[in-house]
Amino acid sequence: MIGHSLAPTLSRKRERGRQLTPPPVPTTSLAMLKLIIGNKAYSSWSLRGWLAVKQSGLPFEEIVVPLYDEAWDKVREGDEFAPSSGKVPILWDGDTVVWDSLAIVDWLADRVGREKFWPEDDAARAMARSMAAEMHSGYAALRREHGMNIRRRYPPAPLSAEVEAELARLFELWAQARARFGGAGDFLFGDFGAVDIMFAPVCTRLVTYSIPVPRFALPYLQAMFTHPFMQDWIADAQAEDWVIEKFEIAPTPTA
Repeated sequence: MIGHSLAPTLSRKRERGRQLTPPPVPTTSLAMLKLIIGNKAYSSWSLRGWLAVKQSGLPFEEIVVPLYDEAWDKVREGDEFAPSSGKVPILWDGDTVVWDSLAIVDWLADRVGREKFWPEDDAARAMARSMAAEMHSGYAALRREHGMNIRRRYPPAPLSAEVEAELARLFELWAQARARFGGAGDFLFGDFGAVDIMFAPVCTRLVTYSIPVPRFALPYLQAMFTHPFMQDWIADAQAEDWVIEKFEIAPTPTA
């Protein structure tokens, strides 16, 4: 069943974080990639950055920073966070630093070949890039009213008009991508790629908040949640000790 693995299985613990010693900035271009991310249960942008590095196939060191714990303000002031002004994800590639999930996708595509991330067909690639950029900059109401929380499953509740409009747009794009370029593959443009990475947190929100999904989208969601990368991320999120109370508040039904 779609989303079954997202149901909460952990006992709740008080919000807490481990003390983090900021990693040294690599000084050689031959160093392993270092990806700094936030809590896997909550950080949607970290999920995108992490999926991008996994998709690249390059070895990397993963550093999880507990967000908003007592050490967070000090940690985010460290030199390794300076380029991103304390935001995650942030990727160090030797002396080179890349922040912002979509920038990380593009950087890695330059490193390993764009075919790992983008469709080969020009028209398909143009649409995929546009959809990824739209997800990157849009859907503000969905983000604001339905934050990512992989460990929770809420009962269905009425959606705001703004969220309903954004979901209608999202499902329209998914339908067009699948009809025009999905082919025999399981993902929006056939093979798993950058556009699926950008929409991955939305997929988790649909399950977390029991949001109705058009029938055509069900196989796509099934493919996303059974992808090995997503399975690994969800398992790690379930195993995290940290609880951030402000992200544990059930959505308020709209009038």
